[in-house]
Amino acid sequence: MKHIEAAISFLFKMLIYLRNLGSSLPRRVSPPCNHHLSSIFSSPSTTTTRACLISCCFTGVLCILRFPFVTKSNSNPTNFFDVLNKVSMTKIIQQDQWNDPRVVGSIQSSLAPIWVSRVLVEFKQDPKLALKFFKWAKTRVGFRHTTESYCILVHILFYARMYFHANNILKELVLSSWVLPGSDVFEILWTTRNVCVPGFGVFDALFSVLVELGMLEAAGQCFLRMTKFRVLPKARSCNAFLHRLSKAGEGDLSRDFFRDMVGAGIAPTVFTYNIMIGHVCKEGDMLTARSLFEQMKKMGLTPDIVTYNTLIDGYGKIGLLDESVCLFEEMKFMGCEPDVITYNALINSFCKFKGMPRAFEFFREMKDKDLKPNVISYSTLIDALCKEGMMQMAIKFFVDMTRVGLLPNEFTYSSLIDANCKAGNLGEAFMLADEMLQEHVDLNIVTFTTLLDGLCEEGMMNEAEELFRAMGKAGVTPNLQAYTALIHGHIKVRSMDKAMELFNEMREKDIKPDILLWGTIVWGLCSESKLEECKVIMTEMKESGIGANPVIYTTLMDAYFKAGNHTEAINLLEEMRDLGTEVTVVTFCALIDGLCKRGLVQEAIYFFGRMPDHDLQPNVAVYTALIDGLCKNNCIGDAKKLFDEMQDKNMIPDKIAYTAMIDGNLKHGNFQEALNMRNKMMEMGIELDLYAYTSLVWGLSQCGQVQQARKFLAEMIGKGIIPDETLCTRLLRKHYELGNIDEAIELQNELVEKGLIHGNSNPAVPNIQIRDDLDFSNFRT
Repeated sequence: MKHIEAAISFLFKMLIYLRNLGSSLPRRVSPPCNHHLSSIFSSPSTTTTRACLISCCFTGVLCILRFPFVTKSNSNPTNFFDVLNKVSMTKIIQQDQWNDPRVVGSIQSSLAPIWVSRVLVEFKQDPKLALKFFKWAKTRVGFRHTTESYCILVHILFYARMYFHANNILKELVLSSWVLPGSDVFEILWTTRNVCVPGFGVFDALFSVLVELGMLEAAGQCFLRMTKFRVLPKARSCNAFLHRLSKAGEGDLSRDFFRDMVGAGIAPTVFTYNIMIGHVCKEGDMLTARSLFEQMKKMGLTPDIVTYNTLIDGYGKIGLLDESVCLFEEMKFMGCEPDVITYNALINSFCKFKGMPRAFEFFREMKDKDLKPNVISYSTLIDALCKEGMMQMAIKFFVDMTRVGLLPNEFTYSSLIDANCKAGNLGEAFMLADEMLQEHVDLNIVTFTTLLDGLCEEGMMNEAEELFRAMGKAGVTPNLQAYTALIHGHIKVRSMDKAMELFNEMREKDIKPDILLWGTIVWGLCSESKLEECKVIMTEMKESGIGANPVIYTTLMDAYFKAGNHTEAINLLEEMRDLGTEVTVVTFCALIDGLCKRGLVQEAIYFFGRMPDHDLQPNVAVYTALIDGLCKNNCIGDAKKLFDEMQDKNMIPDKIAYTAMIDGNLKHGNFQEALNMRNKMMEMGIELDLYAYTSLVWGLSQCGQVQQARKFLAEMIGKGIIPDETLCTRLLRKHYELGNIDEAIELQNELVEKGLIHGNSNPAVPNIQIRDDLDFSNFRT
């Protein structure tokens, strides 16, 4: 009880002492600076200097309540150096006499934190002894340094230019989880500043430590206090903070801090501007980037190679190639010599935007300037050549690259592997993959997915499954793209159950499908006419927060038409409109084509007329779908008008449109009009395909024009287009029907010889079973 009373008495006296001491201190060094950083960081407390000092000392005083009394003799802080003077303490520290009873008694006292702080102050002229004493005290069981003892030591070390140790002590302090609420490090560092001759660089050190440790919010609050008390951080420290904000993707905070930094009177450097320009370029905001570029020049700062390279790359990535080249010329004019990074940025930009000839010019210019192209230079060109299908030249660059001693990386190999897979050269692709492993270049997720996609495209699903399992064994976790490739492959080989199994497995692993994969699943289910399952998938997709796109709706619409449910198909158009989903020309094309195939030509004409309501104009595909429908439904006159209208609108009819008109005219006996259409096709340089020839041969034979039909049959065979056996028998039978027996026998022998029809024992009475209602125009894609 006596101990507690003594503690309360001491606490009361200490508070009175602090109040009197605080009244003699100035409140601020200078008037506060008006800055508006509230948009970046939360507002700090507006504690005055007096309150800061009380908080500082109070944390030490609280140790009295935190630890019980151990000795009576040392319970009065004024007696510390009566029993242990500075000379004695110096000897103890230098000779490590830590077992001295006076030291043991003091460190075990409830007032030990205050004693430690006082010892540190006494040794401010001998920072090495102060540091040694601080480290020893920290190891004592039951003792813990207060925030002010840390701050006192930091001031001592910083004044002695022991910056490395000062920074380490600051890091230790700010990372401590035991700092009491309200005992802000900056404020206590401020109240203890008079321990040594005031030097404000210590506050910059605190700010830098917070930035280095990634404590960005705390760094922002520290910046606020520094600007308030006019102890501004160095531009270098601000640059480090800006760099951290930029790397963290805090674009708005970066911009705000840059403005406040300049507003506080901290002069930005070239490095400052480079950070800001680099960040806005990554965001594609080239207007702001250009504005910063001009601003730095007005301030008398000379842009360096980093500035120019960043801008050149930024403009190039969004396709503004002229601006990139202008900057390239400007930097040379200003005496800033381009380096490999400059040329790589230009090469990449021109390759990306189909300017490969110019990219090769930059490549040659780089070598002419004795700059050695690096792996990125070669890999960029190899990738571009692969994407253009120029495999031989890509391989040449690959060989040149290794010849000059550059080792291809995973990007180089992946580009070549992808190109070979797309060209169907799976053997070559896997040879390259083996070479990667031999060169100790690990196959990454991109390489695995490329190979997986190549196998799936070839329908080699067993091999694809094996490779998929090999990914896991190699420590590569399959991602969304890998699952999508495998699922797509199973759908292509009509293994929908396996595809759905993988789809569910992927979701169990918390890999969320994207719109592409959802669309792939819908397409797979639609291809198997599983429309009820499609409805379930559409519901799940919406619940996951992804709305169906026009491609998915068009796929569903087509499936409903094929299932004979045109009402549901039409309802999808209304659903798209209600949900605000974009209705495209492709959607209308599917709708009109589906209606025509169901014989609902009038409905097709109605929706054709509604396209302008959706700000859409029919294209060649839409016209062709309606023309084909009109021809099939005996509306050849309307089809002819639509065909002419399309040409009046400067639309060039395609092969399908011409074939539809040929077929429609022949069905109405207009064989001369059909032949005119064929001649127009030839004039347009449009080659007849199987479907066009089939329509001509079949239609002309129906019209009794067997000689013309036989001529086109011979023409198509001569071009290597193999006619269907049914078409051959149709023409042969027509010869017999017209009484052209000799010609019929000659034609039959010719067709048998070419293996187009089977032989017949009685050519005079041919055993040929054919259907007169076959419609070969349905063979069109």
